[in-house]
Amino acid sequence: MRSLLASLVVVAGLSTATILHSNFALTPATITSKDEVSATLDTLEVKGRAPKTNYSRDQFGEGRGQINGCDTRNVILMRDLTNVQNEGCRVISGTLNDPYTGREVVFTRGSTTGSVVQIDHIVALSDAWQKGAQLLSKEDRVKLANDPLELLAVDGKANQQKSDGDAATWLPSNKSFRCEYASRQIAVKKKYSLWVTEAEKAALRSALTSC
Repeated sequence: MRSLLASLVVVAGLSTATILHSNFALTPATITSKDEVSATLDTLEVKGRAPKTNYSRDQFGEGRGQINGCDTRNVILMRDLTNVQNEGCRVISGTLNDPYTGREVVFTRGSTTGSVVQIDHIVALSDAWQKGAQLLSKEDRVKLANDPLELLAVDGKANQQKSDGDAATWLPSNKSFRCEYASRQIAVKKKYSLWVTEAEKAALRSALTSC
């Protein structure tokens, strides 16, 4: 299988120049094997969804955060696209090997073209809110929303289809990516003390069989 280290990552404290020109020397997170991911899944609390009361995107910060002076959208585009052309922190164009569909997507910045590649929250923020994030401090919710472990450049249409679904209601059509997708969801939920539903846990467990 493709190494889980390739997807379970955090950004090291690097200069903007390093981010722009070295695809950010990423350091591996703590989950490194299928067995460890499965064991981590078993540590997550299992309970039902809390009400969506008072949820809004602003609960996770107003707008995008920054990493070393660049907004997180451009940082993730620089990390996940190839053949990147940029002007400072702004990614102008690039090519995405879309993890959700397995297709190649050409990105060109523009009001009518930019949305073909979107930055997905691996754990949808609405889902996070209903499974523990509303109990976090505002500071920790902002960290969650801007954590590179939680963010992924993906095909815009696939991202819209996912919406705020969890693993029980949506998985990538690209079956070869389901292992990494489930692993990152588990890692994010562990890191931010979020829980899973029974159905979600079963779906995540099933996705790990593809590892």
